[in-house]
Amino acid sequence: MKLTRFLLPAFAILALVSCSSSNMEMPKTAEEVFNEGLMHFKNEKYRESSKYFDIIKLQYPASAYADDAQYYLAEVNFREGEYQLGAFSYNMLRRVYPRSDYSKEALFKTALCYYKLSPPYDREQEHTLKAIQTFSEFQSVYPNDSLYSVATQYIEELRHKLAYREYYNGLIYKKMSYLKAAIIYFNMVIDEYSDTDVAEDAYFEKIRTLKEMEKTEELKVTIELFRQVYPQSKYNAELATIEAK
Repeated sequence: MKLTRFLLPAFAILALVSCSSSNMEMPKTAEEVFNEGLMHFKNEKYRESSKYFDIIKLQYPASAYADDAQYYLAEVNFREGEYQLGAFSYNMLRRVYPRSDYSKEALFKTALCYYKLSPPYDREQEHTLKAIQTFSEFQSVYPNDSLYSVATQYIEELRHKLAYREYYNGLIYKKMSYLKAAIIYFNMVIDEYSDTDVAEDAYFEKIRTLKEMEKTEELKVTIELFRQVYPQSKYNAELATIEAK
């Protein structure tokens, strides 16, 4: 995703100021420019509104409307589904205007942008990790905010995805008969994602794999630990069969 809109040459913005549109004279003050942009934004004419917010940034960077304009530019990106640009714009707001009233929402929306960019479990998970990191940052900065619990739900969902990715990798290696490699991935789920629903599946798949490898002593220890962690496991019947053998 290109960030070209943030790199518009000055003459392009100045042209918007100097030239009137078809039936309208351009507003003169920062307040007038902002209100015109806000009107278009509320009418869901996002591209039109962004022109006015860009003018605020260039012509009135020290005005009281500068951070408002930056926030609404980020909102335009978000509502248009341009989440990479949205994350960039929200982050810029927090960097350039750290005391802005929009800082809290910008941080949460940054995390939401990364969440929206998070791909299926079988692809690279860079944005998933960024989303978790940013939601966690929000919780650290605003521990008493009402969105804290919402951030927790997003983090749990994203961690489940990461856990399933490692579990899936383990299944793939097991199918290819690379059993030692499979065990590594199952252990990764058990150790790093024990709070997810996938952990029980990975734990029991490790037991199945150890049985296939005929690692009897390690199998016994793993079964004992599994029973302690999951006494009411859905795998208890199969576990009893394995123990009997």
